[in-house]
Amino acid sequence: MLDPVVAQLTQGITPEKLALTISVGSALALFPILGTTTLLCLLVGIVLRLNQAIIQAVNGLCTPLHIPLIWWMVRAGEWLFAEPHRPFKLRVIRDLLWEEPMEFLRVFGKTGLHAIVVWAILAPCWIIILYHMLLPLLREMARVRVTVEPKAPDDMGNPPPVP
Repeated sequence: MLDPVVAQLTQGITPEKLALTISVGSALALFPILGTTTLLCLLVGIVLRLNQAIIQAVNGLCTPLHIPLIWWMVRAGEWLFAEPHRPFKLRVIRDLLWEEPMEFLRVFGKTGLHAIVVWAILAPCWIIILYHMLLPLLREMARVRVTVEPKAPDDMGNPPPVP
């Protein structure tokens, strides 16, 4: 998993841009509406000129956390907005969405909006914390990679002179 990251460091992407890509990608990957994160990562990646391969890989790696965190954000939204606890089952939600989309929005629209508000409060903090945690590590990886990499032959195809 680290080899592609290290390879990106030697292909012109800076540790700062890589840390930003991973931080933003992981925050977007946890957006509390199922089926939106790939497009969200694509659009934000284009706007911020982030590496699409890395941001989508981070999005995929965060998938196991996505559904449990959606549940947590829904519950945190209920607490934040003093809403009564609403039990729900994914199968019921899915069926209602496909059979009666307007009823789905009436029943779950406010719940989704509250979860989005919780995400919008936490995502910037997550991005800042993760960015500052990753940056020293990625800078060190880039430094080690540059010092360990052998020198390339000169433009004429001749190997470098032996001292």
